[in-house]
Amino acid sequence: MRALLKKHGVVSPVALVGIRGYYSNTFGREGNDRAVYDDAMFVVSPNAAAAFNANTDPTLFQTGMATLRLGVHWYRKGKHGLSRKPPFVPYDALRPATVGEQVPVSRDGQTNPRPGVAINIHRGGVNNTYSEGCQTLPPDQYSAFIRLVYAEMNRAGMVRVPYLLVDAREV
Repeated sequence: MRALLKKHGVVSPVALVGIRGYYSNTFGREGNDRAVYDDAMFVVSPNAAAAFNANTDPTLFQTGMATLRLGVHWYRKGKHGLSRKPPFVPYDALRPATVGEQVPVSRDGQTNPRPGVAINIHRGGVNNTYSEGCQTLPPDQYSAFIRLVYAEMNRAGMVRVPYLLVDAREV
């Protein structure tokens, strides 16, 4: 993973790597699917190297739905679900560390799309990836993932962490 990060100019003690389609021939139909945890997310640091199942695609295909573009994106600690109403309780997640939380996206059925806003890294569901463009992890792996990321960021004194998203064909 360090070689892949270096290739993309990422020099950071802690980094995340998302690989779209990593498990594309293992889960779901052959090829990268939506609404399936057929992608992977890696946490890389001097103290840890851990892999998790992930979903880097939106759950549904519909006009205007955002998909995070490949490349390096910066994230910070934050809460997911701040705008949701009770009884939903916001929880620890990763949020874009950019002005206005904007990130580059493609959008279903659109050319020259507006940027994505609040494309978070958060917990998905058991039977649904719950993504409107966010990067999600299954609930049985999410707690370990977010604890590890927060702990490694704290250990390295980092307030933001790079997230490199690549296609499986690059690995």
